[in-house]
Amino acid sequence: MVTLKEIAERCDVSAATVSNVINGKAKTSEETKQKILQVINETGYTPNVIAKGLRIKRSRTIAIIAEDLAQFTSPAIIESIMDACEKLNYRVIVHNLRLYDRWQDTWYNKESDYISVINPVINDVLSTQIDGVIYVAGHARIIKTFNDNFNLPLVMCYAYSDSPNIPSVVIDDEKSAYDLVSYLTKNGHKRIGFIGGRIENLHTTQRLMGYQRAMFENGLLFDPNLVYYGDWSREAGYEGAKTLLKQNVTALVGLSDKMSGGVYDYLWEKGISIGKDVSVVGFDNESISAFFRPPLTTTELPLREIGEKSSELLLKKLESLNNESEDDTTEDDVKKDSVEVIKVPCKIIVRDSVATL
Repeated sequence: MVTLKEIAERCDVSAATVSNVINGKAKTSEETKQKILQVINETGYTPNVIAKGLRIKRSRTIAIIAEDLAQFTSPAIIESIMDACEKLNYRVIVHNLRLYDRWQDTWYNKESDYISVINPVINDVLSTQIDGVIYVAGHARIIKTFNDNFNLPLVMCYAYSDSPNIPSVVIDDEKSAYDLVSYLTKNGHKRIGFIGGRIENLHTTQRLMGYQRAMFENGLLFDPNLVYYGDWSREAGYEGAKTLLKQNVTALVGLSDKMSGGVYDYLWEKGISIGKDVSVVGFDNESISAFFRPPLTTTELPLREIGEKSSELLLKKLESLNNESEDDTTEDDVKKDSVEVIKVPCKIIVRDSVATL
């Protein structure tokens, strides 16, 4: 197997020059660069990632810890993370905690069950040659699993970190709900029902804030009687519609497309025309929402954008650490990134379920 040193000898340059060309950091003439690339192509040289990792304590491998791959938000996020990593020649190892598959929605407050699953995975990650971690949550909440002493660069994805040193990338729930309710008010709706998830859920509380702000800015008083809390299910949407229609609402906001499906069920049973007599909007833009009759106006979760931003934050950090190791600089020589919470808004998908009054 040809080595980097042999490539350098054939090109009459230093091994460092060859390494810089391979890593896209060439500070040499275009002629020399092309000569090196030609020899690499002719010899079939492949960089020894493991050897390089041992030398500079980097393996160009990251771990994704997913709470559940079957959660509908996870695949698009993880696909976009892997795509970004592959473009920079990082390998990805995915750990699936299967929390929802194990315990459905009952595990949120069972700390011992959660720890029994997450701790072995963290130990596995820390015991192997991993450069960094992206934790992909199943729903927004504050996660306290990782503290300031965690030994690897980490980004919290689709949830909030409890540590001020760990960046988070999340949905901008408040703005997304604000935009959706503002769309209803622009169409003349004043009595707008809100069918939320669990009252303590961050998605629910932040979207309720967006709902309240949109109502206020359009001169409409907040009425708590127009708010119904459920559990994100179709059944909760059905019960929410049953309750809120008694309040003479002209529009209903379901905080998930499944809940909006339950709203459709109830309105259909009562012979109420959706998009004419009562307007309905949803959240998530799951594939089924386009097949509702009438097709559901909803919001599209920016899942790929969240994955892309999460990987961007982590890879930027790792590349700076790689440069630090290769240049033999100290930690004080590298500017530390400011810790942040990045909120990505949703996009309204307008279909046929909203009437103009």
